[in-house]
Amino acid sequence: MADRGRMKGVEGGEGGSGAGEGAEGRDGEAREELELALSLGRRGWHLPAARREPPPPPAAMRWTMPPHSWDHDAAGSSRAATHVPPLRCRDIWHGDNDAGGAIEGAEEGDEEDEEGDEDGDRDLQSKRPKVRGFGEESPQHSGVNASFFGLESTHFPGSDEHGHFKLSHCPENELDFGLSLFPNDGVNENPGDGNVGDVEISGGENSEDVEIRMDLSDDLLHLIFSFLGQRDLCKAGASCKQWRSASMHEDFWKCLKFENTRISLQNFVDICHRYQNVTYLNLSGVPHAELLVMEAITCLRHLKTLIMGKGQLGEAFFQLLSECPLLTTLTVSDASLGSGIQEVTVNHDGLRELQILKCRALRISVRCSQLQILSLRRTGMAHVSLNCPQLVELDFQSCHKLSDNAIRQAATACPLLASLDMSSCSCVTDETLREIANSCPNLSVLDASNCPNISFESVRLPMLVDLRLLSCEGITSASMAAIAYSRLLEALQLDNCSLLTSVSLDLPHLKNISLVHLRKFAELTLRSPVLSYIKVSRCSVLHRVSITSNALQKLVLQKQESLSSLSLLCNNLIDVDLSDCESLTNAVCEVFSDGGGCPLLRSLILDNCESLSTVELNSSSMVNLSLAGCRSMTLLKLSCPNLQNVNLDGCDHLERASFCPVGLESLNLGICPKLSDLHIEAPKMSLLELKGCGVLSQASINCPRLTSLDASFCRKLMDDSLSQTAEACPLIENLILSSCVSIDLNGLSSLHCLHKLALLDLSYTFLTNLKPVFDSCPQLKILKLSACKYLSDSSLDALYREGALPMLVELDLSYSSIGQTAIEELLSCCTNLVNVNLNGCTNLHQLVCGSDDCSSGDMPVDVCPPDSAPVRSEEISERRGWEDEDSAFKACTMLQDEELESAISRCSALEILNVHSCPKINVLDFSRLRVARNRQTIRYPMYTRNQKTFRPKKNAPSGNKGVQLKKHIDATLGSGNLRDAVRLPPGEDLNEWLAVNTVDFFNQVNILYGTLMEFCTPTTCPTMSAGPKFEYRWADGIQIKKPIEVSAPKYVEYLMDWIEVQLDDESIFPQKLGTPFPQNFREVVKTIFKRLFRVYAHIYHTHFQKIVSLKEEAHLNTCFKHFTLFTWEFKLIDKAELAPLIDLIESIVSVC
Repeated sequence: MADRGRMKGVEGGEGGSGAGEGAEGRDGEAREELELALSLGRRGWHLPAARREPPPPPAAMRWTMPPHSWDHDAAGSSRAATHVPPLRCRDIWHGDNDAGGAIEGAEEGDEEDEEGDEDGDRDLQSKRPKVRGFGEESPQHSGVNASFFGLESTHFPGSDEHGHFKLSHCPENELDFGLSLFPNDGVNENPGDGNVGDVEISGGENSEDVEIRMDLSDDLLHLIFSFLGQRDLCKAGASCKQWRSASMHEDFWKCLKFENTRISLQNFVDICHRYQNVTYLNLSGVPHAELLVMEAITCLRHLKTLIMGKGQLGEAFFQLLSECPLLTTLTVSDASLGSGIQEVTVNHDGLRELQILKCRALRISVRCSQLQILSLRRTGMAHVSLNCPQLVELDFQSCHKLSDNAIRQAATACPLLASLDMSSCSCVTDETLREIANSCPNLSVLDASNCPNISFESVRLPMLVDLRLLSCEGITSASMAAIAYSRLLEALQLDNCSLLTSVSLDLPHLKNISLVHLRKFAELTLRSPVLSYIKVSRCSVLHRVSITSNALQKLVLQKQESLSSLSLLCNNLIDVDLSDCESLTNAVCEVFSDGGGCPLLRSLILDNCESLSTVELNSSSMVNLSLAGCRSMTLLKLSCPNLQNVNLDGCDHLERASFCPVGLESLNLGICPKLSDLHIEAPKMSLLELKGCGVLSQASINCPRLTSLDASFCRKLMDDSLSQTAEACPLIENLILSSCVSIDLNGLSSLHCLHKLALLDLSYTFLTNLKPVFDSCPQLKILKLSACKYLSDSSLDALYREGALPMLVELDLSYSSIGQTAIEELLSCCTNLVNVNLNGCTNLHQLVCGSDDCSSGDMPVDVCPPDSAPVRSEEISERRGWEDEDSAFKACTMLQDEELESAISRCSALEILNVHSCPKINVLDFSRLRVARNRQTIRYPMYTRNQKTFRPKKNAPSGNKGVQLKKHIDATLGSGNLRDAVRLPPGEDLNEWLAVNTVDFFNQVNILYGTLMEFCTPTTCPTMSAGPKFEYRWADGIQIKKPIEVSAPKYVEYLMDWIEVQLDDESIFPQKLGTPFPQNFREVVKTIFKRLFRVYAHIYHTHFQKIVSLKEEAHLNTCFKHFTLFTWEFKLIDKAELAPLIDLIESIVSVC
């Protein structure tokens, strides 16, 4: 079995009774030895057999324990191992925590051992072959308890046969090797000794070979194991014989990394003896590392790199290093050097690199003829002596105790020195630098940062390539002459040189320069053809910059508040960022124009350059331009044919703009409210927005690909501008001229050039004659005439009498003065119409739709005649065939339930019915309407005048009581007596009444404000005010605790969000019937009403004229009257809060 077994062990014998006499004494002696021999693991111990001969094992032992003698060849192998009983669950969970306590006393009980023996026999007889996990203890492994390197093992006396070892708490800084990886070099002489190669199961007549075979080739295993560390290698080696052999390959043990690991002296010697080709050894943080190296030094003759750290390293250690002739690199960190007087000498002829970092010593002497790199960084020696003729790199960083003379003598003793770091050596002077410059002609890298006594004047370093002078208080503008002498200089750092006022350098090889936090730095002049990186930051007085370079591609000079003059000659410069350079003048534009020195510039950022008043750029290469926040700019003139993106956010004082030519595809100038003169020549532009340019009077737009133009609220835009635009932009499809009140017939006549015009919006204009539109735009599909108050019935004659606009499918006549007859004829004759909006038509007295002559079976008709005469049901339903899908009866204040029911009874396709602001319609009881239509899919959305809502409508609290109160409100409002409508119904709960009405008033204010959203903007209403005497600031006490000033729309947004939170909070507004209201409910309601009143106050003081122009003042007055009577009835708003509208409120209250 031994020849073909992969991984086997032996278990046999009878259950024993316990330890012999003297167990307690031997146990104490073993503990003392164990503490001295602890190495890398806790699964076993290894003590030299010569120290104590083990007594003969008792007959009851489960494992045969042969006498052992020390064998160097078997160190760490199974031959050097002692077998212990298998590990059991009781041992894992209840074993002692420390190594010394792992050996339990004999008095643990004989019965338990006997029971364990029987269980173990049964387990092995029925065992199936499997591969155990690396951290799992198996019977085979427990029988082989030898140490591999860091696995402490010892030969126990027979009385300690019951010792069990705890595996579950192995420290991280100790390698946990569960099995020896050393093979048996010979045959086990004792037949009872456990062998890794064989398994013999006793206790029964039938024995079974436990064999585990792995089908991985040796080459594949070698490749896999090459990615493992030593800890994982040892765990893998415990799996099977093949893996054990693979993991022991010499290739994996040439680099020994034991940093911060506990390892015993004997184990370390064994390792070094086993693998004498070790080339790399790391013992940083290992206790007694000096002793380990000194004991194993004869086995480290191939060592090339040695790393030591922490602890004490005496003179003897450095002397023994000569025993390692191939040693080239030695690193010692955080250690105390020498003994007694703390003086050490490093003498090694083969050493190439020596690093003594953060160590403690009085004197260090280095005599290494081949040494090239020496670092003594942060080492606290006061004296240093160097005899290193080949030294190239020397590091004295933060050696505070070294004197100026000591540094000078050390550096000048190295004639081949090329790199010197003496940063934070505060005693260094210019004299030392001059001596080093004379003695070390090849010096190319110098770091003298944090050396306050250095001015660098009269220092000549012609071979210098990299110079670092950070935080050198002695560096001034006079130092630049010496720096300029270093013609080979490539990198220069002058950060935090507080006395430096100017830098002027002409260096042909300079690539990188850093100038950070220079408080007195005012001027920068750089000339270098290869300069590629410039860092300038926190130079508050820098006012002039001149740069010449052929390699610089990106320049960032952000937040240079004093920068006023910029000169660039950079042929390859692509990106420039001058954000927040508040002092830049208009002359900077010449730098970035063609011929200014930046021919390849593509991106320019001038954000928040508030001194710029005129920006004129002529660049054939510029692609991106940002002028956000340039509030002083009044003139913008761009001639950039490749310009694709421009940002003008915050340029609210721009008066004149010219984009001729530009490569823009879209442009939004609505954020420039003072723009009066505009010229655009953009061959690629398809979208142009001028919405809100209220003073724009002259516009020359030449965009042959333009398809959409929005000139809403351009009140001063004249006919000649529109004519020129129509002629130059023949592809326009969407033209929005809403509120362009200066456009007249001549301008509309020019629209004949727009052969693809499909949408024309003339809302809120003073047009009286539409004949130019009918004649010029026969292909028109959508015509919007909302709020055109001066249109007469005859204005639409051409539509239904002459067949004008044959392709028209949508017509918006909302809030116009078109009469009943014209609308009736329109609906009868215009067979192509699909959507007609008649909301707010004051002259509409009869609803006429679905005539026999109207063939449009899917035409939605919106009808909203506010304050109209009563609509008779026979007038609504007298014509058959009305098949609209979308119908609106908004603001039909006299429309009754019965009339509406009769009107929709024949509307088989009706899906959406809008009855907002129809107080005589019970909107909560639509069962009759559904029955009348014989459908169940009616939806009741809430629309504003412009077909969009400010926010979703809130529902009243649920429950029968809430529904009943809502019905009572609807019924009393329909009666026309608002005073009675607000009173608390007899027998009802006051809080329920307040809750239902709060939701209603919240929805009502939402609708009212929604009609003004396009007029109430941050530009028109920058503050939330109610006249000149009252200004409101927002605070909710949670997210915004301190009142802040915001625009009116932002205030309303905050307010509505806050109210929605209150309404959705069931602890304040209960949604279930019977849930009690909170004690502070009335205070919450009072706060809501107080803030809703502010919205009314703002509307009356700021937007009432617009309400009048829209002829919606009657509806506003009714809503406010309802609101006032309710708040007055229940004293919800203090009188002082009502001051902005107190006269109106008193008149309402007194009349009612």
